[in-house]
Amino acid sequence: MLRSLDIRDILIIDRLELAFRPGLNVLTGETGAGKSILLDALGFVLGWRGRAELVREGAEQGEVVAVFELPPGHPAAEVLDEAGLPVEDELILRRVNRSDGRKTAWINDRRASGEVLRRLSDTLVELHGQHDDRGLLNPRGHRALLDAYAGHDDLGGAVRAAWTARREAANALQAVTKALEEVKAEEDFLRHAVAELDALDPQPGEDAELDSRRRLMQGAERIRADVQRAAQAVGRDGAEGAASDALRWLEGVADQADTSTVDAPIAALGRAMIELGDALSGIEACLDALDFDPHELERTEERLFEIRRLSRKHGLVPDDLAGFAADLRDRLAALDGGESDLADRRKALAAAETAYDAAAAALSAARKDAATRLDAAVTAELAPLKLERAVFTTGITDEAPGPEGRDAVAFAVATNPGAPAGPINKIASGGELSRFLLALKVCLAGDASGMTMIFDEIDRGVGGATADAVGRRLEALASGGQVLVVTHSPQVAARGGHHWRVAKAVENGATLSSVSALDTPERIDEIARMLAGDTITDEARAAARALLQP
Repeated sequence: MLRSLDIRDILIIDRLELAFRPGLNVLTGETGAGKSILLDALGFVLGWRGRAELVREGAEQGEVVAVFELPPGHPAAEVLDEAGLPVEDELILRRVNRSDGRKTAWINDRRASGEVLRRLSDTLVELHGQHDDRGLLNPRGHRALLDAYAGHDDLGGAVRAAWTARREAANALQAVTKALEEVKAEEDFLRHAVAELDALDPQPGEDAELDSRRRLMQGAERIRADVQRAAQAVGRDGAEGAASDALRWLEGVADQADTSTVDAPIAALGRAMIELGDALSGIEACLDALDFDPHELERTEERLFEIRRLSRKHGLVPDDLAGFAADLRDRLAALDGGESDLADRRKALAAAETAYDAAAAALSAARKDAATRLDAAVTAELAPLKLERAVFTTGITDEAPGPEGRDAVAFAVATNPGAPAGPINKIASGGELSRFLLALKVCLAGDASGMTMIFDEIDRGVGGATADAVGRRLEALASGGQVLVVTHSPQVAARGGHHWRVAKAVENGATLSSVSALDTPERIDEIARMLAGDTITDEARAAARALLQP
């Protein structure tokens, strides 16, 4: 609910504070007094696109502050939460328009964008009038209005879920098809490369190992001769034999000599014999390693050269050939199993399409049933509004499938029996249009719970009993909620629970607009003015009193 509107230096308003209330709030005044400026100011603070120049002449900036009361569970809370803004039971919107055109907005004292304001406005305010393209006259919103009237959220949710599953299945099929096509384009290469790599079966680290083995075998004869001489120098005929003889000789004289003089060399020679034995074992192992089949060098070189050839062919280092081969085998396996996977994806898409078709059909049936009920409800509202001969229809036609189903919904009217039906804003005259919108809004009132509804001269072109019927419908619509009406009709103004008069005056050479809350005597005079014009007669006041009777 809109609790207050504070306007400073906007167009011909220097400063204005309005405190709105629940129920039907009416704003009246002479043409040009500034009633539309109030809506311009409210639209500005809500982020609507409107006049480019709003700052009052001579002022540096204009400012509008709107305060809304948010009951628990209000849809605005979700918008605030998504925008990272605090959620409280009071929502304060403030927007400044500087004279250089720059605009700045705050929501609960936090900087905010115009886009967030517009998203909030969709949950706070509904504007209805003869030139309204954001509300009931916009065919793009008729399907959502019908769905809200029907209250079949579960069916709508099922259709959206089925559409998501259908889209995911279609994307998966497309991905598999594209991958299969790409693999098929290189099938010959894959099969040849995999066969070649599988035949060689290169292993990580094998290139270095083969190269080392080849180098060893290439120098084996020269190396073996030197190693053999080392074995002879260390072995029985060399150092080991000499050390063994020395040890035997010392041990032979140990009993005859001073033990302190021979024990140390005996121990040293023992240790030397152990080391010489280890050295000889190592030399013999080296000789064994150097003992190779002459054909092994040829085989080693052939494999090493083949590994390096394939690495150059595929632009890889030799150690990456094994992983590359595994990747090629996986792609080839995808090709071999692709047709089966493709068939599975097609089946999944067909199943998703069947599920979507069933959900969309159920939603279409529910919409058609709701359309029949809505047409009857609107028709019942038209008679009191002196449109008993008019026909309202909710047209449902097929459109391309989507997340909201496959139904296009459009409200149409025929103002005379036998006349073809057409869009509301193209068929109805100004006065008829106002009444159609009001009748439709009365029937759809449940879809705007917690919103402030604004009707901008929706009673234009009607008078007398019809205007009285319009006023009573607005009064009923405002019960339990909040409705703001800008009106020139005394019958509508008389139904207001709260009445404001907008007036324009020239002060110090400047034209300024003001708004005053009216008490009962002032309301009588204002409604009398609306009935009689500038000269208010006693008869006009009596008529005003009669209109104000419940």
